[in-house]
Amino acid sequence: MKKGRLELAVTSKKKNLILKFWDYAVNRLERTVFLGMKFTLPKKYLSPMAYSGMLTFALFLLLGLTGAFLMLFYVPGIEGAWDSVAFIDEEIPYGFAIRNLHYHASNAMVFMAVLHLYYQYFSGRYKIKNEMIWVTGVILGVITVLEAFTGYNLLFNDRAELAISIGVSLTVFSPIIGPQLATLIWGQGFSDFLLRLYALHVFIIPVVMAILMFVHFPRFMVIDLPMWSALTGLIFITGGIFPVELGVKFDPSHPPGITVPEWYLTGLYAFIRTGFDKFITGGLLPALLIVMFIAVPFIDHSRKISWKDRPFFTALGIASISQIFVTTVWGFYVDPDVSKTLTQRLFIEPVPMYSIMLIGVVFSFVLVYGFLKARSTFASPKRTFSKPRPIILNTTWTTIVIISLVAFEVLLNGMALMAYNSGWWNLALFETGCIFIVFAILAHVYRSYDPKVDTIKAVSPSPSSTTPAPTVSNASDKKNSIKSN
Repeated sequence: MKKGRLELAVTSKKKNLILKFWDYAVNRLERTVFLGMKFTLPKKYLSPMAYSGMLTFALFLLLGLTGAFLMLFYVPGIEGAWDSVAFIDEEIPYGFAIRNLHYHASNAMVFMAVLHLYYQYFSGRYKIKNEMIWVTGVILGVITVLEAFTGYNLLFNDRAELAISIGVSLTVFSPIIGPQLATLIWGQGFSDFLLRLYALHVFIIPVVMAILMFVHFPRFMVIDLPMWSALTGLIFITGGIFPVELGVKFDPSHPPGITVPEWYLTGLYAFIRTGFDKFITGGLLPALLIVMFIAVPFIDHSRKISWKDRPFFTALGIASISQIFVTTVWGFYVDPDVSKTLTQRLFIEPVPMYSIMLIGVVFSFVLVYGFLKARSTFASPKRTFSKPRPIILNTTWTTIVIISLVAFEVLLNGMALMAYNSGWWNLALFETGCIFIVFAILAHVYRSYDPKVDTIKAVSPSPSSTTPAPTVSNASDKKNSIKSN
């Protein structure tokens, strides 16, 4: 196969119409930049962590499709923003489902971006001349959070007003050019806020992300369609269990109640609520984490890849996770004493929070170095572990499983349609998620099928024919009998 071709695994030499069209398209696109990459469709299960970046990209595509649908009905204005979203939920066919899918896919993309970052970090993937891919990946992670931030503010409810206030305060308190920067980014009022956020969310940030992705993507990429389907199903199920709410429409004449931003911003919110300078706590301190990740490949020059051979950087990564966890959880906390003022209830005592953060750093280093020391001291001799054998079904069982799954798919489709028509939208989302997951299982069973299994089992000799039964002669019996006497 020529270099740059898209690699497809074919179980038979005979090609159907789809594969013929695929070959035709590949041959005609051979000189394009797109075919400078290699896309592999695996024939067996692979750990999704190995291609978590492609799963994040799949969510990016899903957000683009669902976001394009929502753009058709959204009105970016003070009067129309919340009302247009309510109209999408209540009047547009399948609007409730599309908005839930868009919202939870946004959260999933932020989570997958963070998960992908830490997997690459602990795997040492920023080495072996991958500095450019690593740096652009870190920047993409930050921009992913900004894209999610601008998106959920477009609803313009009380929660969105809080997030906008956080963003405005961070820019206003920036040194030297703070007020001018705030005016440039946010404009002069709420109408300007929404228009700028809308432009950033639907055009400016996606274009920047697409350019960075073009630089960030490696040449060899894995597209696991069953896993994409399963991930989409999980998002639908999450939307059915935790449907996105409209919230309270923001009214500028009435101050909003107590609320907290999205989970990926509560850590930043916790820093701001400690009462220190907002630019230092909300800007510089979180920026240290970003700078640490960007600087790692230029500091860690060792050729060791495994996390066990890089204890300092492993401990540093675990310490950063502990900081994110502590601040994220603390950002959700609100003093339950209703007799206090709003400011008093939201205030976070800085000494306890920063003390626990410091303890988390110390504990992370002690844990990593202590574990590796104990591992080297009490490690048993090297043992060889055999890889678990995959479950491969023969033709009969493959046929039975596929027919059963197809029947179950048909049943789920009918149930989901009935639930949606009956107004049980949450149940319809849940059942739609099950449809995608069952399809993922179906596709995995189909791609794992190998007709050679039947041939191997048919010609494999039975244990009775290959292992002769031991025989003992009468002479040896007598000899053994004499010795025993």
